[in-house]
Amino acid sequence: MLTDLEIARSIQMRPISRVAADLGLHEEEVEPYGRHKAKIRLETLERLAGKPCGKYVVVTAITPTPLGEGKTVTSLGLGQGLAAIGKQVVTAIRQPSQGPTFGVKGGAAGGGYAQVVPMEDFNLHLTGDIHAVSAAHNLLAAALDARLLHESRLSDARLAKSKLRRLNIDPYSITWPRVLDINDRALRKILVGLGTEEDGRPRQTGFDISAASEVMAILALAADLKDLRVRLGRIVVGMNQDGKPVTADDLGAGGAMTVLMKEALQPNLLQNLEGGPVLVHAGPFANVAHGNSSIIADQIGLRLVPDGYLVTESGFGSECGMEKFVDIKCRYSGLKPDCAVVVASVRALKMHGGGPRVAPGKPLDKVYGQENLGLLQKGLANLEAHIGIVRRFGVQVVVAVNHFPSDTPAEIEMVRQAALKAGASEACLSMVWAKGGPGGSELAEAVVRACQKPSDFKFLYPLEASIQEKIEANAINLYGAERVEYSPVALEKIQLYTSLGFDRLPVNMAKTPLSLSHDANRKGAPRGFTFPVRDLRASIGAGFLYALCGEIQTMPGLPSHPAFMDMDLDEAGNIHGPF
Repeated sequence: MLTDLEIARSIQMRPISRVAADLGLHEEEVEPYGRHKAKIRLETLERLAGKPCGKYVVVTAITPTPLGEGKTVTSLGLGQGLAAIGKQVVTAIRQPSQGPTFGVKGGAAGGGYAQVVPMEDFNLHLTGDIHAVSAAHNLLAAALDARLLHESRLSDARLAKSKLRRLNIDPYSITWPRVLDINDRALRKILVGLGTEEDGRPRQTGFDISAASEVMAILALAADLKDLRVRLGRIVVGMNQDGKPVTADDLGAGGAMTVLMKEALQPNLLQNLEGGPVLVHAGPFANVAHGNSSIIADQIGLRLVPDGYLVTESGFGSECGMEKFVDIKCRYSGLKPDCAVVVASVRALKMHGGGPRVAPGKPLDKVYGQENLGLLQKGLANLEAHIGIVRRFGVQVVVAVNHFPSDTPAEIEMVRQAALKAGASEACLSMVWAKGGPGGSELAEAVVRACQKPSDFKFLYPLEASIQEKIEANAINLYGAERVEYSPVALEKIQLYTSLGFDRLPVNMAKTPLSLSHDANRKGAPRGFTFPVRDLRASIGAGFLYALCGEIQTMPGLPSHPAFMDMDLDEAGNIHGPF
């Protein structure tokens, strides 16, 4: 059996100029990065303004195992499947972070015969967008520490001579860390400014993963270059001694950050294994960040296929990525999905039914390779819960059962019947990993039919609701909690952000993706638990608050045998490893 990397290298990629032309892009709107990837200039959006949009399809999933259940595979395969049945289609996905690429997950380009290529570029630097995010974020962090130092040393007169006004930043209020696009738990809590007076003012801070940066969220949510500049400038890094917000523009960094992000705001154009267009823009981590590809990519893609379909992917399950897709991304874009695809696997449903632990790098228990209808039946509650969540947003649901070789016809039929009973419009087998586009034609036909049905799209909560009401709408209505417990820190932040007028923003819930609850060990569809909120942070530039729930980390760590240990180059310079 060929590996994903061998399959990717076996196909003859089309010149990216041909992919762009077939999609309807003009030559001057495309900036090639070599022969097989390109940037799409923002002038394209101006040309397409006012054009009708195609159908908008979002792919989400049940609660996955740590191995993932094939959401990106299904997204890419659905795009290939729609093309196979003669539909105009473009797929929009996120760029993977080097954190999971070098950590546990390895590559994130799909798999089998449903992949985005060139997959090595996709999984690594691509066109440098994540590096631009890291540079812009860390520039603001450096500006903040420099200002703390200079204000402690200079008189008001000397500050004025330097064209600076005294900000009186409260060092204990600072919420802006540094970022790195590598998993490194040792950097979660650090001290900076140690040494002589010239080395800065000592204080405790830390690092987040770059994909969790507010700058990444801004990249995904900005409408255009002007909006990018406004959002970057209003980032709040902390408070002054009077309890007022201190912003990136107060530090004089907003303009320079925009300069660093100018090229990154342009979506990337790649292709799938069958030569179809794939837009790649913004980063992952829907457990911490909002975990969706960019509004700009979707706006361009939808208008390039007015009679067709844009397939986009939201991170993790419906209670994570899709809820943020609806309540954050759709609020700012004004777009409404016509259909949602919920990806399920027999393997994950058996785990939710009480099956043995599934862990990366360890062999699967034999129960996952044998028919076990009893275990599967118990786990179907998780699928039913996710279908209910999507239906709560008023969107038609198609369930895609991602096929694994050990799945039996009886197991597939049990999942299909349960999905239909729970309210799915249709449920069908997806064989895109093994067969590419032809293996996704049945799913594609089901999506076409679902998009023709009426929908009643709605948000989970109104923006006028209080911060607690928004948190509890998620925890109680989606996750199944009985009540929410707030730490003293969280309650203080709720009071502060309400007094500052930030309470009218949506709330991004940062929780584990491995359970509907806050606890990764609670499988299935848990009910009646207490949901803990330990902190609340403000991403004012991006336009949301985010609640840290349970023990979620904003900087992951490396496992004992990380993926990078299996990566290397051969004598010809070809990459080998977990891709």
